[in-house]
Amino acid sequence: MSLNIYVGNLSFDTQEHELRELFAAYGTVQSVHIISDQFTGRSRGFGFVEMAERDAGMKAIQELDSTQLRGRPLKVNEARPPKQSRDRGQRRPRY
Repeated sequence: MSLNIYVGNLSFDTQEHELRELFAAYGTVQSVHIISDQFTGRSRGFGFVEMAERDAGMKAIQELDSTQLRGRPLKVNEARPPKQSRDRGQRRPRY
């Protein structure tokens, strides 16, 4: 079973291939995605790494949390599922 990992406090210059190489030392990396601002295209300073095996992902979390990458201490933990929208369809029209 795969594991999705949140990686925070990234330098704005960090590239996806750097995260892939960092996490590959712990197992097979299925995907890496650094989140960027939709208007400027600049990194928002966090991303997600999906590891193929849960055990390898948990070991990566344990060993990489608080380690330095490009001079910044990483925040690494298991990603939470996205929040569901609470839209009940009762919005009033804007005039």
